[in-house]
Parts: sequence; C-alpha cells; structure tokens
Amino acid sequence: MFSFDPSAYGPAAARLLAEERLPPLGPGRPNAAVRAELEALTIDSLFEPGRAKDRDMANACISGLWLYHDYLDRSHTISQSIRTTTGSYWHGVMHRREPDFDNSRYWFHRVGEHPIFAALADAARRIAASAGPIDKAAWLTRVKGWDPFRFIDLCAACYANDDADQRVCRRVGLEEWRLLFDYSHRRAIE
Repeated sequence: MFSFDPSAYGPAAARLLAEERLPPLGPGRPNAAVRAELEALTIDSLFEPGRAKDRDMANACISGLWLYHDYLDRSHTISQSIRTTTGSYWHGVMHRREPDFDNSRYWFHRVGEHPIFAALADAARRIAASAGPIDKAAWLTRVKGWDPFRFIDLCAACYANDDADQRVCRRVGLEEWRLLFDYSHRRAIE
C-alpha cells in the first residue's frame, strides 16, 4: 500500500503539502495563503539544483502543486505544454475538476494505460469499502482495473451532491493526485 509523505519531496513541496486538502469535484477556491510561494516555484526551487533530470516530469509536479491549491488555470497552462502521457493525465484531472467532463475524457484518451492505474484501483477499492453505505460509487468496491472514464462519469453524477458518494470521489481524487505526484516526482529525478 502506498504511503504519502510530503517530506519525501523536499522542503518546498513539504511546505506546500503540509495541509491535507481534499480536492472538491469542482474548481474549488484558490488557496491565497500559498499563492506567493507557488508563484516563486521553479524546477530548481522544487528540486535540488541539477537533481531534476526530466524537465517535463518536474513541470508536471509544479502543475500538480498549482492544482492541489485549486489554481486550475495555472495548472492548465503548465500541463498543456507537457507532451507526455503524464502531462495529459494532469491535464485530464484539471478538466475533470473544472468541471469539463468531455474535455477530461479527451485527455484521458491520450493517457491510455498509465502506470499508476493499478495502485489507484487498489486505493479506490479500499476507500470505497471503508466508506459505509454508498450508492453510485459502490462499483469501486469491486474494481479490478482502473477505468478513468467510468470515474469521470461518477464524478459528474456526484458533482452537485453532498453525500457519501461525493466524499468517496473526493478521497479517491486525493489518492489519485498523490500517486500521480509521486510518479511525476520519481520520474523527474531518475
């Protein structure tokens, strides 16, 4: 089981990840308290100078941090310039959060099968199983492989609700963010 430790990603990321933020299914409210810190963020301030070997993956981390703090436009600007499946993944998550579900589907078609999908399916199953009574999200308790399109549909169905299904979507969204950030960070320094 994956364990997310913000301190594993260096001091800049640890500060920006110190507060757990459960992502809304919509755009959320930008976290003004960290805007200046996000504005100052560069590859060299996020990673030790010279440590980031893959600039696209390093920028994916930066895009993810903007998204984590609900600055969707800034995340979008960065992710759309990353021409990799992981850049498309960040782009798809951002559009799912807008919510622009059709555009999210487009970007997830470009992702294909991503390396985090197996761990995400496991996490979603665990989250859904511990959620108590759920309706629309019940299929997650039985999921074997990750289907990003079915998850987009679930988020769309739960978007306007404030219930257990929506909370499951949000918890799965946070775990997805963590897995994708970890993957991007590891690939940046390899």
